[in-house]
Amino acid sequence: MCKQGVRSGLAAVLCVLMATPQAFAADAGVTGTATTGRLTEQERVLHALERFTFGPRPEDVAEVRKIGLETWFEDQLHPESIDDSALETRLDAFPAMRLSEEELIQRFPPPEMIRQLAKNDASPSDPVEHAIYLDAIASYEQQKRKQEQGDADGAPVAGGQQPMGQSQISKAGQQVATIPKPTGDPDTDNLMQDLAMVANGAASNDNAADVDSGKKGGKGLRGGEHLRPNEVQSVLALSPDERFGTLMGMDPDKMLEFRASLKGAQRARLVQGMTPQQTEAVEAMQGPAKVVGAEVLEARLVRDIYSDRQLQAVMADFWLNHFNVYIRKNQNEPYLLPAYLRETILPHALGKFEDLLVATAQSPAMLMYLDNWQSIGPNSTAATRVKKVQGARPDGKIAQALPKGINENYARELMELHTLGVNGGYTQQDVIEVAKCFTGWTIHRPYQVGTGGTGGFVYEPNRHEPGSKTVLGKKIPEGGEQEGLAVLHMLATSPATARFVSQKLAVRFLSDDPSPVLVDAMAATFLKTGGDIKAVLRTMYHSPEFWSPKVYRAKVKTPIEFLTSAVRASDAEVKNPLPLVQAMNRLGMPLYGMQTPNGYSWMSDEWVSSNALVSRMNFALVLSGNRLQGTQTNWPQLLGDGTDQNVATDPSPAIEKQLETLLLGQPATANTRDTVLAQFKNPTAQQDALESFNAKPVEAPMDNNKQADMMRVGLGRKDGGGPSVTQSAQPETPLDTMAGLLLGSPEFQRR
Repeated sequence: MCKQGVRSGLAAVLCVLMATPQAFAADAGVTGTATTGRLTEQERVLHALERFTFGPRPEDVAEVRKIGLETWFEDQLHPESIDDSALETRLDAFPAMRLSEEELIQRFPPPEMIRQLAKNDASPSDPVEHAIYLDAIASYEQQKRKQEQGDADGAPVAGGQQPMGQSQISKAGQQVATIPKPTGDPDTDNLMQDLAMVANGAASNDNAADVDSGKKGGKGLRGGEHLRPNEVQSVLALSPDERFGTLMGMDPDKMLEFRASLKGAQRARLVQGMTPQQTEAVEAMQGPAKVVGAEVLEARLVRDIYSDRQLQAVMADFWLNHFNVYIRKNQNEPYLLPAYLRETILPHALGKFEDLLVATAQSPAMLMYLDNWQSIGPNSTAATRVKKVQGARPDGKIAQALPKGINENYARELMELHTLGVNGGYTQQDVIEVAKCFTGWTIHRPYQVGTGGTGGFVYEPNRHEPGSKTVLGKKIPEGGEQEGLAVLHMLATSPATARFVSQKLAVRFLSDDPSPVLVDAMAATFLKTGGDIKAVLRTMYHSPEFWSPKVYRAKVKTPIEFLTSAVRASDAEVKNPLPLVQAMNRLGMPLYGMQTPNGYSWMSDEWVSSNALVSRMNFALVLSGNRLQGTQTNWPQLLGDGTDQNVATDPSPAIEKQLETLLLGQPATANTRDTVLAQFKNPTAQQDALESFNAKPVEAPMDNNKQADMMRVGLGRKDGGGPSVTQSAQPETPLDTMAGLLLGSPEFQRR
């Protein structure tokens, strides 16, 4: 129920309309139902675009009608036939996202690696990586000195950040494990070294993953020359290459002081004109892990907004949710996510389900998230060696941190969430047996860079539980890695899996309560074609249920669907997606942010509340008024009246109807139109939205493009909290408010 006192009663209108989908559909202009009981051609195109893309762009409806809806759909089912070079050009801004996990860790070391390097006084020979490492180590040591000073004074360190040294106590109260001395047995030494690093990684997740230099000043330098007056201006005056070379060669302690002295626009000027690789390196000097964590989220959102392979992008989003991985599982998980999207999800998003299932099972991101990489058969060779270590030092920290045997997490979620479903007919004993089949499926030295081949999937026979297993009443003969593959084949071809996956697809694309007849038809296609996702989607697309007026705009958009569709519909230019990523947090759906493996819900009830609706309206007004740094809208240009200033300052009811067609694809309801026309000249609407969207207004002496450039700089990034919104360089106009109100309307929030 809506809260009292919401400004203008707008949220109350939204709540009522959002809670009555059928009444809304009847009033929203479903004109075809009145005479034929069918959707019109325009409505069919809008329906397909709303369900199979992240929302239509202004020109999409006309283009689809030109080539034909059937041709468009078949093209989308074959993404390899669609030129997506424009997206790839945009993704060039994130070169780190094209690196392998080992390359990412090598160039942008995570906190645990920095701590180890600080102890060993080691750094790579590559000059750029050398500078990144030295600066990161200097930041770590500065924070460590603050921690020690805080301990000496009996006071906590400002900000609560605590460096995790070898003797540091973890959140769980356990001391970080040290790597044991060599035993002379290579297999045992490798296993013990890996497991010691497991203990370190587990002790230093989440809070320890954001090692930062804190409040940086010019005191406590290790001997580097102090910053001279006007030196900042001198560096900023250099050419981009000269500036980059100067920063890479700067003494790390002096770099701390230099970085702390930058103010306002100087942060933007620091990387102005640099290549994306150079910009990444400068950002990494403040926090290497933050470069990876931010770009993982930014690049994913850019793909969703700009890819012309929209169905592939939508299906990738579906599978990333179905095979959910939480980015903050530990400090290594962000380094695994680029390859998870690039190599596991995207290539299989429209292929055979079994291929996708195998790819996720062997993905380091999934192996680490659900802990299967630590699973060891109780009767395996590795378990015997673990017992020897524990027997020799039962009270040692390494012994306490070692895995105790089989980990059932992946086996349980594999059946409950990935394949059969919660009522899929399996038992707890089946979970145990499946877990045994997957012992030995692990990651090759995930915490050890420079050893060669680190980070990839590997099958370790020494960790595998010997003997045959029985799963769902079927005997799995002893066969090492083949046992896991046999289980995956059994599950992928199960009728229960066919129905479970088909049901989830129907909920995502059709309605919260899809027709059992349709789900049965989709499941039959799944089984007949060996889990061909294209074929299953075709069955849904060609069904009468999919084109029923009852499901037309009956689905409430999830936050990611709402945000991406708003950006696409407004034809906004995104120069820096980080504020959009932060807006996703404010809207309640952080990317890779679902901690539990079940993923986010596709059901409307999860996303309809007064707070959620107000947040969406606020975001729409912030976006439309160009108050979201790095994202630019231009409503007069979009309307084709870029030279007529009266359009922006005094839009007419006719302009409002034109915006309805542009943003909604059809006329709005009478309630929505009356609300927009009553509110679009509200002089406080933009400011109210700005304040309500959990952001503090800041001065903006630059134009929007320069503001976007500033936010693209790591030195100017904001970690956590609300999105980075700001006062627009140009005052908002009634046209901005009018467009924002339509983007926040119930019609737009449905698909």
